[in-house]
Amino acid sequence: MKLIVGLGNPGREYQNNRHNIGFLIVDYLIDEFNSSKISSKFKGELYKAGEYLFFKPMTFMNLSGESVRLVKDFYKIDNENIIMIHDDIDLAIGALKFKKGGSNGGHNGLKSVDKLIGNDYWRIRIGVGRPERKEQVVNYVLSDFKDNEFLCIKNNFENIKKSITDIKTASSKFSKKKC
Repeated sequence: MKLIVGLGNPGREYQNNRHNIGFLIVDYLIDEFNSSKISSKFKGELYKAGEYLFFKPMTFMNLSGESVRLVKDFYKIDNENIIMIHDDIDLAIGALKFKKGGSNGGHNGLKSVDKLIGNDYWRIRIGVGRPERKEQVVNYVLSDFKDNEFLCIKNNFENIKKSITDIKTASSKFSKKKC
């Protein structure tokens, strides 16, 4: 079984934020894989399609590890079979980068996950761009995408879908691919 986690924040006010790209992509994957909702426990929304579990933690970004740990432990999923999908301000808008393990790069959602399950899981990093000044980061990631930015990112949704079936191969095929 593979666990695909989209990081984001619950609530309509965050729905189209840059920080919620993980939720947006998991919503797309849920539809594409004809997934069924199987639970609202685990402090999140859990869907299943075949060998895939799709999960959206509802703990808010900074506490994502709490809910991810609950699902991981309940289903006894090894970190090798966990794929975390999240925003990355160090990548250009729409760029994809695949990575296993390593630093959380200051991403608070990943910090929480790393603290509770370790950092040896797969990541699909989606570039959302960076503001001009460091002090603008929080407001920037909590702002909505401009239409052209979201279209650019949406062009890579199909590549992300393909990547979850064989992330090792995809990591060399799609990494750093821009829209």
